[in-house]
Amino acid sequence: MKQTITVSRWIFGVVFIFSGFVKGIDPWGFEYKLLDYLHAMGLGRLDFLATFGSYFLPFAEFIIGVGMLLCVRIRLASLLGLLFMAFFTPLTLYVALKNPVTDCGCFGDALVITNWQTFFKNILLSAMAILVFLRRAETVPAILGKWRYYRTGIVTTVYLTFVIWSVRHDPIIDFRPFKVGVNIPQSMKMPAGAQSDVYSNSFLYRNKQTNEIKKFTDTDYPWKDTLNWKFESMGESVLVKKGYTPPIHDFQIKTAPGDDVTGFFFSDDKPTFFLVAANLTNSSLKKQGQINGLAVWARFAGYKFVCLTSTTGQRLEDFKHLAHPTYEFLFGDEVTLKTVVRGNPGLLYLRSGTILGKWHYNDIPTVEEMTRLVSNVIK
Repeated sequence: MKQTITVSRWIFGVVFIFSGFVKGIDPWGFEYKLLDYLHAMGLGRLDFLATFGSYFLPFAEFIIGVGMLLCVRIRLASLLGLLFMAFFTPLTLYVALKNPVTDCGCFGDALVITNWQTFFKNILLSAMAILVFLRRAETVPAILGKWRYYRTGIVTTVYLTFVIWSVRHDPIIDFRPFKVGVNIPQSMKMPAGAQSDVYSNSFLYRNKQTNEIKKFTDTDYPWKDTLNWKFESMGESVLVKKGYTPPIHDFQIKTAPGDDVTGFFFSDDKPTFFLVAANLTNSSLKKQGQINGLAVWARFAGYKFVCLTSTTGQRLEDFKHLAHPTYEFLFGDEVTLKTVVRGNPGLLYLRSGTILGKWHYNDIPTVEEMTRLVSNVIK
């Protein structure tokens, strides 16, 4: 039994440490996921909780995991782990049944699992937490004495350092599909032979004799029987089997009238720069002068430099009045742009669709630094 308790404690601890770490180093990404949850569940008025939760929940997971793994304050750690699972297991059951979001976000962008996989994972972790809590007196620490506490302090300090870095810069480890080295157009393609999503379609037909409307499926709809049936409308399509989804599947660049110009920017082997500002309303102006200088430099060098944003209308005009931008604006989906770069704004440097550099607004290079960088790549 002691071995079972130890293995349960280790597994629970490792899972919680991993979950807390990958979300903790990308607090902006986890905040977006929490906002998705709140909006999908009709709790948009609680948006203010998302920022707090994006820091507190990963930290709580990490500390509980460390306590369980190193057997530090095991009574408190196992109790908190049990309470954690008592709250989130019913929640993940609801999410699995109702499917308000397709990605639970429990492991950030590092590991995406389905809602049902998340629920079953939580059932297993709940059982482990119960076992450790009930038999906590039988746990034997791998490290005895005060060194357990010193190691806990060191590990926590390292974790907090990574989190602070990731808030002020891009995540220290990038699990997103838009990482440096990725070719965007290649990542948007379906591999040869890959299975697409399979849907079940339904059709509504009206009986000409009884005036009754009946629902049919793909296999039995009476499209040839025009004597008795008249087509009314398509019913709702239901996903039967999930197929392959490319790593990047929702990246589009559009003009103000709505024309898709994505391919235009990926066909050029010259340097291309995207200033990515998902929402200009709360975009930082801290480096605006430096950004304007880069845009002017790029234009005279013959390189493309545009801002990608989801902001339109008067809010866009207000931003132009404040920032006096020296670049033009094109448009994309706000959620996708938040995935590309966490900073608002951030800068993306590409050639032929391949990402060669990306920077949070705190790290945007100067004209001199960018000149050297571009020259080295061209050589």
